[in-house]
Amino acid sequence: MVKVDLKGIKKVRSKGRIYYYAWRGGPPLRGEPGSPEFMASYNDAIEQRRTPDKSRFRFVVADYKASGEYKRLAESTRGQWGKWLDRITDYFGDLSIAQFDRPEKIRPVIRRWRMQWADTPRTADYALQVLSRVVAHAVDPLGKIAGNPCEGIKHLYENDRSEIIWTDSDIAHIKRTCSIEIADAIDLAGHTGLRLSDLLRLSWSHVGDDAIVLTTGKSRHRREAIIPLYDDLRTLLARIPKRATTVLTSSKRRPWTADGFGSSFNKAKIDAGMSERDLHFNDLRGTAATKFYIAGFTMREIAETLAWQEESVEKIIRRYVGRSAAIKARIKKLEPRK
Repeated sequence: MVKVDLKGIKKVRSKGRIYYYAWRGGPPLRGEPGSPEFMASYNDAIEQRRTPDKSRFRFVVADYKASGEYKRLAESTRGQWGKWLDRITDYFGDLSIAQFDRPEKIRPVIRRWRMQWADTPRTADYALQVLSRVVAHAVDPLGKIAGNPCEGIKHLYENDRSEIIWTDSDIAHIKRTCSIEIADAIDLAGHTGLRLSDLLRLSWSHVGDDAIVLTTGKSRHRREAIIPLYDDLRTLLARIPKRATTVLTSSKRRPWTADGFGSSFNKAKIDAGMSERDLHFNDLRGTAATKFYIAGFTMREIAETLAWQEESVEKIIRRYVGRSAAIKARIKKLEPRK
């Protein structure tokens, strides 16, 4: 038997037997090392790696790495993401892309992969974030699957985001490069304080003469948000074209799906160079709360308007409303009495 020394071959011993793989996470090799069958299967694997089967998930990863979107990431981000993309290829590469179009089947597989890092929840969530971005690439622009099965998988790490808001400069920055549809959603969130799930189902019938009134999904529709139609909000609503029953629509002039909006918003953050910023869409709710406070609303009025807990409002105000802004807000309250 001819002895061969091929680089990268992975040797695995299991239950008294030895198995060979073309590389770590790669396809199994047939026959004994050095045999014609072994060499043929190795060469096939290498050729397949160079020209990946477009029906396999490794093709999606390779296409994403070659995309302009990936190349626009900060160098430090690419350095981190590159390692995770290799891990994703090792684990999911041989799966057919079509399997990601069956959420009920693929989500347990995704969860099992993520649970490798369950002892470090932030790392596990970071792994899911990178995978979600790759799967979103399969949705758009590749059009290989209809939705992103990573959406809806809860994060393992939980932190209190009630004190995080988007500043005016953050909003201006992302709006320089995002689509008008994403910009409308950002503005509407910053003016109303509504959660994304409620914004996406907000219809024109919820907009009354004096206020937007709708029950909130977070409260299982037991609480009602009543947002006054102040001038800036009226101007914003007048600017948004009425394309469907819902206020917000995609570029296809249809109501957004949660997956579709999530993918488009994440892409907008990447395009704006904000992928490393710990800002979620729902953090725009804090921006609205801050505006209402400076306008003269009490904590209780803000909580009632947004259907929030009063303690969450107080945390935001204490951290983000500067002393001068708070003083101006109090003067504004006193002036009518004078």
